[in-house]
Amino acid sequence: MRIAVAGATGRMGRMLIDAVLNASDATLVGALSKEGGYALGQDAGAFVGKTTGVVISNDADAVLSSSDVLLDFTRPEGTLAYLDVAQRHSVKMVIGTTGFDAAQLDLIQAASKKIAVMFASSTSASLNVTLRLIELAAKNFAEGYDIEIVEAHHRYKVDAPSGTALTIGETIATALGHNLADRAVFAREGMTGPRVPSTIGFSAIRGGDIVGEHAVLFIGDGERIEITHKTLNRLPYVSGAMRAARFLMGRDSGLFDMGDVLGDS
Repeated sequence: MRIAVAGATGRMGRMLIDAVLNASDATLVGALSKEGGYALGQDAGAFVGKTTGVVISNDADAVLSSSDVLLDFTRPEGTLAYLDVAQRHSVKMVIGTTGFDAAQLDLIQAASKKIAVMFASSTSASLNVTLRLIELAAKNFAEGYDIEIVEAHHRYKVDAPSGTALTIGETIATALGHNLADRAVFAREGMTGPRVPSTIGFSAIRGGDIVGEHAVLFIGDGERIEITHKTLNRLPYVSGAMRAARFLMGRDSGLFDMGDVLGDS
């Protein structure tokens, strides 16, 4: 499969490029960076100590015209720009970007009618197995337990709560037969009054180089159940993205998540 990588100079982009170069069933055919990026014109393997012959470019049309799959872990505005080009060239997309608003999510949904898209707030296989555990717990602790979601990320993360935290919240709300928008509490300050039953609280920590940590607390009288997932580096995201790319190769259109990818194996 012919793979292009967006955000080629970022930490995740560099790791994705390295993973593609090391995969026996993949060929790196393109590396994209934003207009004005400092590394434009450089070899895509320069940051991982390899020579690829593929130069970092901001010409998405040229890059995607010869690609099967685009791996994108950038920012919403960049992802949507690439999504538009991907549709023109019938290129599949693995999207690990977070921070989309409702209108932007609608654009991804619409694009999936033309191309195959795997969209997930986390491509970590273990995180997605953890979601299944959280769903099971939510169904069993629907009564008599307060639910809190605590997430922590590095100081440079620009959106909060994290996309994964929101996915966890949606998983819980769906398991309980609720709409997350009606149950989520994103901030507490001042005289908030007692906790409203059946709400789902969110707390976000930003600092240092934390890659990603998520914990769900089911808090009852006299006991507390915690389900925690900690990512120590970005390798789980990279391997999950490659797994998703392979999954998409058998699809022409549709919107998929990591649950679909894991269920296929």
